[in-house]
Amino acid sequence: MNHTDHAIAGRDGFSLSQLALAKADAVREKRRLIEALDDQATMSHDECAAKLAATFHYRCLSHDALHACEADFHTISYPEAVAHECLPFRDEDGLLCVAFCDPFDPVRQAWANEHLREPAVWVLVHRVALLSMCAKYEAEARAMDDVLAVGEEGRRTSEAMEDLSIKSISEGTSPVVKLVHSTIYDAFKVGASDIHLEAGTSDLTIRYRVDGVLIKVKVVEGKELAEQAISRIKVMSELDIAERRIPQDGRFKLAVLGRVVDFRVSVMPSIYGEDSVIRILDKQALSQQSQGLRLDLVGFDEQTVSQIRGLASEPYGLMLVTGPTGSGKTTTLYAVLSEVNHGHDKIITIEDPVEYQLAGILQIPVNEKKGLTFSRGLRSILRHDPDKIMVGEIRDAETAQIAVQSALTGHLVLATVHANNVLDIIGRFLHMGVEPYNFVSALNGVVAQRLVRVLCVRCVQPHRPDPKLLAASRLTDAAVVDFDFRIGRGCEHCHGTGYKGRRAIAEVLLLDDEIREQIIAREPIRRIKDTARAAGTRFLRESAVDLVRQGITTLEEINRVTFVA
Repeated sequence: MNHTDHAIAGRDGFSLSQLALAKADAVREKRRLIEALDDQATMSHDECAAKLAATFHYRCLSHDALHACEADFHTISYPEAVAHECLPFRDEDGLLCVAFCDPFDPVRQAWANEHLREPAVWVLVHRVALLSMCAKYEAEARAMDDVLAVGEEGRRTSEAMEDLSIKSISEGTSPVVKLVHSTIYDAFKVGASDIHLEAGTSDLTIRYRVDGVLIKVKVVEGKELAEQAISRIKVMSELDIAERRIPQDGRFKLAVLGRVVDFRVSVMPSIYGEDSVIRILDKQALSQQSQGLRLDLVGFDEQTVSQIRGLASEPYGLMLVTGPTGSGKTTTLYAVLSEVNHGHDKIITIEDPVEYQLAGILQIPVNEKKGLTFSRGLRSILRHDPDKIMVGEIRDAETAQIAVQSALTGHLVLATVHANNVLDIIGRFLHMGVEPYNFVSALNGVVAQRLVRVLCVRCVQPHRPDPKLLAASRLTDAAVVDFDFRIGRGCEHCHGTGYKGRRAIAEVLLLDDEIREQIIAREPIRRIKDTARAAGTRFLRESAVDLVRQGITTLEEINRVTFVA
């Protein structure tokens, strides 16, 4: 008998008035429609799922029928299935089915259909059944990890590492441990890069950094609970819980959604107690993303991709990527390395830390405590017969000098430097004492980039910006005639921000003889900028405005990340 034979018999669906009432509750309480409908229904979970399935004419599985199925994580990986609230499985005839719980969310189905390599039948289940099924596989994955950890060291690591799951959080007895673990688990699921725990006079504010912007998640009342939460994080990071007067840095590891995740912790004293910032470093996900990583997948437009690929294809010289922290510089360089890594060249990187792991490339982590700095590591790399070198960051004069000399002696050097734009790089290197003639002889080009949030596809709608905003953005009515202005009204999918995801914008300065002569002559930056513009350089602000023209982002967002010129 097929698993689908366990489906609950069809019955009448929800009425339009019931759906309208639930929608009004969802809008008023700012939550998902499926949650409001579930609370409104006075019936069992299985009956509610069956009624909803009848409303939309989906097949339906009960809780027990779903648990009798065998998940197929070859089609959709377990972490992705949890993140998108769907579960792939095959019936006894081998037909691919996808269990899901929210028929009001077409975005999740569109994502799954895009990633599936064969047609699938969508089967509706209740959210509780789906979560319990995921928890079941999470427990099985942990048991399998213990079996595979055959080495003593591996066993000790597995035993020592805490494992976060829906089940472990719900079974916890301490409210402090529950608070910390659920905060970390939720941040990981929504794709946050950092967790901020900020002490107030009598509470603790928790914020996530998602797509580069902080979002307030919750406020925990109680001074004592706030202090205990910070102490719990200190214990996990092996920091001194008695010391509250000086900053402390630490790290810890947890197993989340079936993979090991690193967390870096910074604890800082404040007038109200202590604040903590936890950075999430999911190296396994980064490594998976880096497989097949290309410049066109980063989000650059065709012209920028062509220019960067031209710089990366040079036989030798210096290519610099600049931008503030978190602007995607490392991702761009890894995309370049992935494209030029054909197996015929020796490629070596020195980084702090190694964020992505790429096959066929020698990657060296900086270890300043042991004396392995960027400058010392770069000197050693040159004795290792490299063809292409990537320097994670040029921070000092010595590293800058060695990088320039390496580029002049037949190596292609890729490096990042902290500066605001492509022209600031010139002053930065000259200030570090690099001889102008050597610098311009080595330099092939500079890429300056930013990450801009893009509008949420689920709640985007047409919009006409306020005239004051246009004026503040230095745009006239005539200049925006062909603009497709849009805005995200905010929804559950984008956590009420109106934005979901980011894409890169960049300006690329390609050095020609005229610009080289101007740099050697130390001419004003304004004159060099005019020459670059005449040569076809498109600056950051122009790239950002173009995204607004296409309806991909908003004026408020580009004003946040680029200078209004």
